[in-house]
Amino acid sequence: MNGSRTATLTTSWRVPSLRIGDFPIIPTAILVGIALLAIFAEVIAPYNPEVGVLGDRFRPPFWQAGGSDAHLLGTDHLGRDVLSRLIFGARVSMVVGFTAVIVAGILGTVLGILSGYMGSWVDQVIMRVTDAWLAIPALTYAIFLAAVVGPSEMNIVLILALVYWTRYARVIRGEVLSLKERDFVRLAIVAGCSKRTIMRKHILPNVLNSAIVLGTLMLGVVIVTEAALSFLGVGVPPPKPAWGSMLADGKKGMMAGYWWLTVLPGCCIMLMVLSANLLGDWLRVKLDPQLRQL
Repeated sequence: MNGSRTATLTTSWRVPSLRIGDFPIIPTAILVGIALLAIFAEVIAPYNPEVGVLGDRFRPPFWQAGGSDAHLLGTDHLGRDVLSRLIFGARVSMVVGFTAVIVAGILGTVLGILSGYMGSWVDQVIMRVTDAWLAIPALTYAIFLAAVVGPSEMNIVLILALVYWTRYARVIRGEVLSLKERDFVRLAIVAGCSKRTIMRKHILPNVLNSAIVLGTLMLGVVIVTEAALSFLGVGVPPPKPAWGSMLADGKKGMMAGYWWLTVLPGCCIMLMVLSANLLGDWLRVKLDPQLRQL
């Protein structure tokens, strides 16, 4: 009896661990940590990221010769603290990335539902515009829009939303084409529900999973695009710190041995994008019934 009780306790202890064993703990912890840094940047950052001291130019990180505890990750060519700029750069990446993904997701989901359910000329117009958008390279199109409207944080959000809404529209339309043939939609039509009610109450809840998964996967793409725009000088304007502009500022000092000016922001971009992609892959498996292991 003791043996069976022990086996029961062991089983009850193992089942929850099996359920959360594949959860991406480290990527989630990295994203949460970056989000906390972005929220409490004023409290955590030791210095003003936009102000430097010329006498402290090109100080290395504290573990190298010439470094000090006053600037743990060194300083840049204007004597600005690199750690403080990385912390405030996380805020720029988080705000721009999440806001652009949300705006693009809302726009693309609405247009995808309209295109898939309404059909006829509505579907043709939306999908032809989507095809034309997708035919243009995303980065090239983003650079063009940024050059036209001018660089600013809000403009970059709108530009990225205009560039990437087509991904949502294409995926959601495919989901809606399948859902509109289901019995619950046909019963709603027989019951006299309007098209607006069917799309809002019956179609939208069933495509939210796909939109959320696509949003997590698109977060990394949006962050890389924002960093590329900042690197090219058409992103978030200086002196506001952004990881992409930090890479651009530090590339000239790379050959002179000032490696921390490019390696550190590059590592931040890599960690954030990789974590977002790993979390998105996990959500895709968990929320997609065809990939879920029952």
